[in-house]
Amino acid sequence: MSMRRAMKARRALTAVAITTGLVLAVAGCGGGEGDKSNAGSSSTPAGQGESGEEKPKGEESQAPPVEETVLAEVTGGQDNTTLIVNSAVRDGGGFLTVSGKVKNGKGKFWNPGNWRGEEKELSENSASMAGASLVDRAGKKKYLILRDTDGRCLCTQFSGGFKENEEKMWYAQFPAPPAETVKVDFQIADMPVATIEISDGE
Repeated sequence: MSMRRAMKARRALTAVAITTGLVLAVAGCGGGEGDKSNAGSSSTPAGQGESGEEKPKGEESQAPPVEETVLAEVTGGQDNTTLIVNSAVRDGGGFLTVSGKVKNGKGKFWNPGNWRGEEKELSENSASMAGASLVDRAGKKKYLILRDTDGRCLCTQFSGGFKENEEKMWYAQFPAPPAETVKVDFQIADMPVATIEISDGE
């Protein structure tokens, strides 16, 4: 298999892992430094150093962890929750996918039941990101979360709630603002407003 095909397969696996359960979303993908480790050939057997001595398990060279982009981070609400936004990607199909992490800072079990919002159509989306919205202040327009014909939001549902200090990944999909809009305000429930910058997907 060529290096190009190997990198393409790796990027596809990465995107699937990050966006499990995601419907009609676009996820950014990219190779890490680990792709370069196999770029050249070597006569040294795996698990041995240049001197030929076998390395102890766990000491094989590994790519350094990739630092995640943080577009915004807010902490607050009645439950002292931390919400992080890592990406906001607009695709050519007219969708905007926002994703990140949520951490429970309540000090005990937490179930974000009120995050589903007040809309009657979304009443079956308890403990989810269904109540999230985007506000384009420049364009004076508010964007509500997308949902299917059965009223299920195109977003993460936090099955089982959060244990103490537990952190979970999330995503939420919205109609994409016009191309000239590069910043929007993200808000959900009683959390502080998070201003985020939009990027364009491939």
